[in-house]
Amino acid sequence: MGAVSTTFIAGALLIRKGLAPSIGSLTERGTVRLGKRNEGRSPLIKDFVPLASLDDLVFGAWDIFEENGFEAATTAGVIEPALLEQVRPELEAIRPWAAVFDQRYVKRLMGTNVKQGPNKRDLAEQVRADIRAFKQEHGLDRLVMIWCGSTEIFMTPAPEHESIAAFEAAMDSNAESISSSMVYAYAALKEGIPYANAAPNLSADIPALDRLALDNGSPVAGKDLKTGQTLIKTIVAPGLKARLIGVAGWYSTNILGNRDGEVLDDPESFKTKEESKKSVLDYILQPELYPDLYDDLCHVVRINYYPPRGDNKEGWDNIDLVGWLGYPMQLKINFLCRDSILAAPIVLDLVRFLDLAKRAGMSGVQEWLSFYFKSPAHAPGLYPEHDLFIQLMKLKNTLRFLRGEDLITHLGLEYYD
Repeated sequence: MGAVSTTFIAGALLIRKGLAPSIGSLTERGTVRLGKRNEGRSPLIKDFVPLASLDDLVFGAWDIFEENGFEAATTAGVIEPALLEQVRPELEAIRPWAAVFDQRYVKRLMGTNVKQGPNKRDLAEQVRADIRAFKQEHGLDRLVMIWCGSTEIFMTPAPEHESIAAFEAAMDSNAESISSSMVYAYAALKEGIPYANAAPNLSADIPALDRLALDNGSPVAGKDLKTGQTLIKTIVAPGLKARLIGVAGWYSTNILGNRDGEVLDDPESFKTKEESKKSVLDYILQPELYPDLYDDLCHVVRINYYPPRGDNKEGWDNIDLVGWLGYPMQLKINFLCRDSILAAPIVLDLVRFLDLAKRAGMSGVQEWLSFYFKSPAHAPGLYPEHDLFIQLMKLKNTLRFLRGEDLITHLGLEYYD
């Protein structure tokens, strides 16, 4: 029930009342071209595939604080008070369930609305009970879980993550290798619910939970929503590579003052975010294929917690370029954005697309949803696709495939035969 969740929930409520525009949502505003360019068929995505209606969405959440949805949204300070007042009754009705929380994984936060239990397996069962009660109370047919919690400390896959049996044994013994987000992921997947991780920490992207997702028919996606500075990187970097312009250095610094910024002020949580943000350029620029252009790239990422900025985020990028005949150039980008305003429409799209995937019988990793993530989930042995435009092509081709339409290759020769 933090800034991202409350901005998503309040936004969806406002949009379906006709009180605010749905800018930034592909499932609300995006189109998909069908057939050849001269056929003129480009329906809205929501008219092309059977997405859940905004009117059918019901919201629930866990949080370590007891504030209801309206109070939490007010605390987040993203949406103007006058606008929030228009959906106040609906938000006040959303009261968070006690959360699974362990301060070892998010050291800068502390809350009182926390579940108690003898071990992590018991906590997961409590989450499953919350899920079933919510479904019954509201008469729901289907559910989707999105982790919008804070970034946890940096973790790497451990032996306890290799199989379902090992994972469950580790939960029973309260092993440190099982984080809070993994408890939620496990609970969702045991219930056969689609799950996405909006944060960069290790969560469902381990062999045990990959297997559980496949066994229980749960689509999964993640991780780390692509919103501010990294969104710009995945727009600019493919263009530089397409024109074979060299990059000697890319210095990125961020200023943000919300709860996310406070959490990332801890070095162990920052390490998780840093790994997610820095990997993008390596995969887009492919230095192994273009060593003289990108092999010596100096890539630096900094995040600075600055409370006066609140949910407004500022990203500075200095890019040192190398052009024709080795001549140096520079590109400067200053992106003043709103963190949760960029994230909320992504959450809406993920809810609807993951629900679609579940109904289409798709389970396990949904690589076609890479478009939304800094560190896209992918099959073992594959490198992740980070180019935003290739990701969008992959997403739309998946929708065409689901509806039996021809995939679009953009070859174009057929127009000139």
